[in-house]
Amino acid sequence: VQLVESGGGLVQAGGSLRLSCVASGIIFSRYAMGWYRQTPGKQRELVARITSGSGTNYEDSVKGRFTISRDNAKNTVYLQMNSLKPEDTAVYYCNADLGPKVGYWGQGTQVTVSS
Repeated sequence: VQLVESGGGLVQAGGSLRLSCVASGIIFSRYAMGWYRQTPGKQRELVARITSGSGTNYEDSVKGRFTISRDNAKNTVYLQMNSLKPEDTAVYYCNADLGPKVGYWGQGTQVTVSS
């Protein structure tokens, strides 16, 4: 199983980035997909998640700014991030899960938002 993230980088506050995560080795359409983020010394936190049925949920601080979506034909999940803030700076990780006991992680992509 591989989850490969891309799209991170350096952006000014107020700018936008789109993260992508391509999955292989799983039946993608069956998995819930999520984006998490982590900063040094803090626990990894859920940013957004999309179920196999395309239901979504978001962490409160990103509601209205971030949008998660999926393309099952391309085995890809996206995170569109708009109106970025310095506090969004983190390593962003892609996750695939079939519930609490089956899950996989990508290697992470750095997002840095300058003020």
